[in-house]
Amino acid sequence: MLATNEIKALLAEHYDLTPSLEKAEATRDIYAKTDRVIPLAEWAVYAPYVIEINRLKKERNAVILAHNYMTPEIYHGVADHVGDSLQLAIKATEVEEDVIVQCGVHFMAETSKILNPAKTVLMPDMAAGCSLAESITAEGVAEMRAKYPGAPVVSYVNTTAEVKAASDICCTSANAVQIVDAMEGDTVIMTPDQFLAQNVANESKKNVVWWAGSCIVHELYEAEDLRAYRESEPDIKIIAHPECTPEVVAESDYTGSTRGIVDWVHEHKPAKVMLVTECSMATNISDELPEVEFAKPCNMCPYMKKITLEKILWSLHTMGTEVVVEPEVAAKARLAVERMIDLSKSLKI
Repeated sequence: MLATNEIKALLAEHYDLTPSLEKAEATRDIYAKTDRVIPLAEWAVYAPYVIEINRLKKERNAVILAHNYMTPEIYHGVADHVGDSLQLAIKATEVEEDVIVQCGVHFMAETSKILNPAKTVLMPDMAAGCSLAESITAEGVAEMRAKYPGAPVVSYVNTTAEVKAASDICCTSANAVQIVDAMEGDTVIMTPDQFLAQNVANESKKNVVWWAGSCIVHELYEAEDLRAYRESEPDIKIIAHPECTPEVVAESDYTGSTRGIVDWVHEHKPAKVMLVTECSMATNISDELPEVEFAKPCNMCPYMKKITLEKILWSLHTMGTEVVVEPEVAAKARLAVERMIDLSKSLKI
C-alpha cells in the first residue's frame, strides 16, 4: 500500500482536492449530520473528497458499506449503508451494485466477497486487520474440536475465511447468545473472543468453552475505572460492548452490540452516557442526539482508522485492492455465515 502522501499526490493529478469552503457549502446537507464534531474548516478539507467519492461511486456502480467505527467524515459523508458486523453481512447479500467498497476491517471485506462471489469487493487498505481475526487459525479450530469432541464450533465473524470455513456457524455480538443456545448438545465451542464467550456463558444455558483471543480496543477497559467515573458522575449511564471483560460488563447499565448500543441510546436518550467501546461510536451518533452528552473514554481501533477518504477515493479510482477468497474456502465459509443469517432472521434478532 502506498503511503498517504503518495496517494494524495497521485490523486491530485486527476482531481481537485484543494480544501474549499465553496465545496463545504455545496455539501452542507451532508455536513449537517456531523457539524457537532467536525469544525467547518476541517470539513472544507474533507468536502472535495466526499464530492469525488460520491460521484465516482455512480460511475463505478459501487456501494460503500461502512462499520460503525468509521470516522464521521466516512460514516456520514460517503457511506451508503452503515451498521455492525451482522447488519453489514446482511446488507452485503442485498446490494445490487457490481462493486462493494468495504470500509471496515479485512474480515468484513472477506465476508462480503464470500456472500457475493460474483461481485468485486474492494478494500481501501489491506493492512486494516483485526486482533481477533489474527488470534485464531483453522488449525486452532481443529485443536478445539479435538479437545471437545462433538461440540459445535461457533466462530465470531471477526475471523478469516479459513476459520469460518472450519466452523459450524458464525455469530456476531448481536446474536451470540441466541446462536449458542440454538446449538445441539450441552457444550459449545466459541472462537476467538474469550470475553465475548465468557459474557455469553453468563447468559446461556450451554456449557461454553472458548479460545483465548481478545480485542485490542475492548480489553483495555477496566472495571475500577468505570466505578471511579460513576462515583464522580452518579447519574451517568454506562453502556458496554460484550467484547469487554465480564467485570466491565458487570459495571454497565446495558451491554450490547454496536447496533444494540445505538438503538439503546436512541430509545432512552440519557442526559449523559459513556459508551465503553471504540470511540468513533459516540462521535457518529452525537449529531442525531443533541440532547445527550457523551463522555468519551476513547480507545481507538488502529486498524479501523487505516481507512481514510484518501484511500477510499484511491480504491475507486484504481479499482485496486480487490479482495479474493479461494472458491473452495469461500463455499464452506458461506455455509457458516448463511447459517448465522438464516438463524438470526428466524429468531428475529
